[in-house]
Amino acid sequence: MAVKNFVLLVLLSIALILGMAESFEYHENDLASEESLWGLYERWRSHHRISRDLAEKKKRFNVFKANLQHVHKTNQMDKPYKLKLNQFADLTNHEFVTSYAGSKVAHHRILHGPRRETGFTHQHASPPPSVDWREKGAVTGVKNQGQCGSCWAFSSVVAVEGINKIRTGKLVPLSEQELVDCDKDNQGCDGGLMENAFEFIHANNGITTETLYPYEARDESCDKKKSNGPVVIIDGYENVPAKDEDALMKAVAVQPVSVAIDASGSDFQLFSEGVFTGPCGRELNHGVGVVGYGTTQEGSKYWIVKNSWGEAWGEKGYIRMQRGVKEGEEGLCGIAMDASYPIKLSSNNHTKSDFKDEL
Repeated sequence: MAVKNFVLLVLLSIALILGMAESFEYHENDLASEESLWGLYERWRSHHRISRDLAEKKKRFNVFKANLQHVHKTNQMDKPYKLKLNQFADLTNHEFVTSYAGSKVAHHRILHGPRRETGFTHQHASPPPSVDWREKGAVTGVKNQGQCGSCWAFSSVVAVEGINKIRTGKLVPLSEQELVDCDKDNQGCDGGLMENAFEFIHANNGITTETLYPYEARDESCDKKKSNGPVVIIDGYENVPAKDEDALMKAVAVQPVSVAIDASGSDFQLFSEGVFTGPCGRELNHGVGVVGYGTTQEGSKYWIVKNSWGEAWGEKGYIRMQRGVKEGEEGLCGIAMDASYPIKLSSNNHTKSDFKDEL
């Protein structure tokens, strides 16, 4: 009996720890005084395991208070989404954008010129009312890019992992770090374009696994030994017609899709749950993956978007973004402006050594 009680206590403790890790709540009495606010900030730091020296804590405390005020005010409004004091709650919006929405998609688009004209093989698809590729086993766990502007690599990998699962029946976590280190048409932690990543994977005879080439959240030299392992190959890529959410829906009905969005708003920074409706602009600065779509019981249409900021952000790493925004046709936060997906025609994959043997 003592052993059973001990096991039960351990399980309850684990459940409590996991529950604490999922959310951080505050109460009205936490807002009552400077002292209670400081106590709240200290609890928040402990919860998110964020270390600051005394001078930095004093500076961050003021930022935290401003973000807390914004969260509290927004959550009292009649919005279909809520905010929370997540791991970004003591960063100014400028600091957040610089560190976590720094893929500079629009900037790289100017450098590389307009999107390439491609076919759109999914134009005749008949999309069902809802799709969730997570339920079909075509989406790996949520990853974390850290303070590296490599979201373009994570966005690309979401789509390649998805189509590989669809074609082969196997879900294989792939290497963002190989793209960061080896794709010279993109700029590693300083941003890039998803279509360039697809071109690299195709020209490079595939991409290796996350296990063989693990993520480091920094720019490194291309390690040929790590990249010379089992790979997933693709046969190219296609762009979704721009400013056309119906076309994006057809593509997502067939496979996960890489998209660029404007993730620079404070509400996006502190998003917690619900269907996000903005505000946000159209200055594309962040790459993510659309892995489905649906409609709430209240009739709100949404996209299911996989982010790369870890499971502590949003809905365990995901955000549902409003779908069917007709104003300007760009979609919410520009989600329909720059979407693309890899093409994989068969279930065949090779190792890079196999390609060498064939030459």
